[in-house]
Amino acid sequence: MGTILDYLKEYGDYTLAEKPFDEVDSLVLSQFAYLKFDGLAPSPGEEEPAVSLQELMEHADYDHLYADERYREDNTALFHGLYNSKRFRELRVNNYVNQINLDTETQFSAVTFHLPNGVCYVAYRGTDETIVGWKEDLNLAFSEPVEGQSLSVRYLNRAAASIEGKFYVGGHSKGGNFATYACMNCEPEVRERIKAIYDHDGPGFRPEVKARGAYDEIKDRIHKTIPHSSLVGMLLYTDGTYSVVESKTIGLAQHNPYTWLVEDDHFQTVDELYAGRKFLDESLNRWILSLTQEQMHTFVDTFYQVILASETDNLIDFTANWFQSMQKIGMALKEIDPETGKVIMQILKSLFEITTLNVKEKIKNNE
Repeated sequence: MGTILDYLKEYGDYTLAEKPFDEVDSLVLSQFAYLKFDGLAPSPGEEEPAVSLQELMEHADYDHLYADERYREDNTALFHGLYNSKRFRELRVNNYVNQINLDTETQFSAVTFHLPNGVCYVAYRGTDETIVGWKEDLNLAFSEPVEGQSLSVRYLNRAAASIEGKFYVGGHSKGGNFATYACMNCEPEVRERIKAIYDHDGPGFRPEVKARGAYDEIKDRIHKTIPHSSLVGMLLYTDGTYSVVESKTIGLAQHNPYTWLVEDDHFQTVDELYAGRKFLDESLNRWILSLTQEQMHTFVDTFYQVILASETDNLIDFTANWFQSMQKIGMALKEIDPETGKVIMQILKSLFEITTLNVKEKIKNNE
């Protein structure tokens, strides 16, 4: 039993012809999409050919791939795991996009991976455990598409033009949401060529968003995986099936793909989420869907500003230092103007009421 890094060591010598592409391979490539290919891989429309792993390794800016210092060690091991494997050694990279717009709170990145045997994977980069990234995930709770979702559709339509035959689409976290959104809103002829969609712990959608897209046409091709204690992946995911993957850690840190456990050549799964986590997820979803769009915007924007007062930039540190974080948040709440504060208290009251109602329903159903 190990992680995706161990999977590459143990099963990397199996070619895609010998062992067909699966959900573990998808998570490997979804994590690989987090590397910074800026200036190393061609963008859509550029005439340069897709770059190989060998070319990336020999590039003068190779070290830029690991610009995210927090995951430098794991991401370096991932790159070398791919490079040293028969399964991924011939992988080539193109159609790389990385757009950041602070005004619209948009961080959009996608890349196309070309593998042997005609296997192609369109990967959307997700967010991590940063507070900014989590706010971006919360923005997905609105009825109108965020800019990144619109960009995901345009990217898929364009990337598909450079791919022959059928292909896979996927991503982790926000990337999983973008992958699904793109597939249900892309051109019909592109949608027909999609073999499978992999959503690794990505947020879901409001019912009206799914109704506007071709969700029913793709739902049977969606493979959703979530860790044992999922928060992000269960946001607005109120129907559909999913596989629960065991993790080597606990709490919010399970969102990190490097903590997901692989047994032999597949994920180690369990029957269901932790009971307490599932209850909280269900309560949170009912609450979100009960709010008007104006209330949701007010809450997300205010909540983000208040959380910033905790002086931490990631959720893991925030929860690890819960008491100190809440003290600072309490002080920040006093600085909110009375009218906004009143609205926030009403919104939070509705969350308490829904949670209480859920408790009563659970008790009644267990009698």
